[in-house]
Amino acid sequence: MNAAQALAEAPVFGWDVGGAHVKVSMVSRSGVLADVAQWACPLWQGLTHLERAIDAVFERWPAARDGAARHAVTMTGEMVDLFADRAEGVRVLASALAQRLGPRTLFYAGAAGWLARSACADGWRKVASANWHASAQWVATRIANALFVDIGSTTTDIIPIVEGRIAARGSNDADRLVSGELVYQGVVRTPLCGVAHRIAFRGETTSVMNEWFATSADVYRLTDELWAPHDQHPSADNGPKTKPASRARLARMIGRDATEASDAEWRRFADEWRREQLRAIEASLARVCAAHPALAAAPIVGAGCGRFLAAALARQEARSYVDFAMLAGACAGAADARGDAEVAEWIATCAPSVAVALLAASATSIELLPRAGGEGQTLAA
Repeated sequence: MNAAQALAEAPVFGWDVGGAHVKVSMVSRSGVLADVAQWACPLWQGLTHLERAIDAVFERWPAARDGAARHAVTMTGEMVDLFADRAEGVRVLASALAQRLGPRTLFYAGAAGWLARSACADGWRKVASANWHASAQWVATRIANALFVDIGSTTTDIIPIVEGRIAARGSNDADRLVSGELVYQGVVRTPLCGVAHRIAFRGETTSVMNEWFATSADVYRLTDELWAPHDQHPSADNGPKTKPASRARLARMIGRDATEASDAEWRRFADEWRREQLRAIEASLARVCAAHPALAAAPIVGAGCGRFLAAALARQEARSYVDFAMLAGACAGAADARGDAEVAEWIATCAPSVAVALLAASATSIELLPRAGGEGQTLAA
């Protein structure tokens, strides 16, 4: 095989580099999703965690270290407090990734397209936290009118898609927090004191302790909705990630011990926390819908490890529900012997990495935006 053939047949790897996880998808040059995986990466603790995640990717997919492979990157990790500001975060992450992944690495810049590493310092605002745009952009190629709801470990994105185009009012995290299109509610890492300040227990409403005693993972362990492979981060007290330990942590939120109530009562208490979190997400969904009357009957497209809540929202709103994994398909193209259900779970969980890989693979060539004062370049597919 000559060099041109190698480039033509090389896979595309889609990267979503977050502050807590690295998600990577492998797509064949023909656009078939071959595999997808996620690694915990507490980036706020140092770049060594990113280096280890990259090592793990190379171990899983040796082709990823091949110079012929193309890497399409989106990120949110620039926000962690390892960096002085987001500009530094984008610059450092882009440099570290390009150094390890090679010259065929490009960075998703939202509506602006793609950037080479050399342009990321000047174009950091376009690259910063654009992963939601990648997912919604790909969904928009499949469904003309929809509400894309990605509920992850930490955050929820609510993105309106109207007539095949992203209709979000916000283009960055600050604006999306104002519009309701970004909600800091997730099903693993959210501290429960950030979900509700008062909550029902045994027929009474009690105040909640503003302490990091428990997280949303404790709730969804008790409701049996949190898939164990998504439970990748330590508990609030660094204790066991079991139902008894989760009951103890929930009890602390209201000044009690787990022994003061039955397992059934703590399960009902977990259901109360679930309702409160769903109510918070539903309120933002209503705000987004109010700004787009054309979406009054649009389906919800659910993604993320918490998409079971997106499906619950669809039921409450009497909307149809479409799973991101169904849209992406390709479960049968998985590279290993995992069952279709497991593959679908990872496809939906890693939606931004799947999206950037598929978007890059579908392009016959990619026009890279120039750095300030420079000229753009074209990257052959």
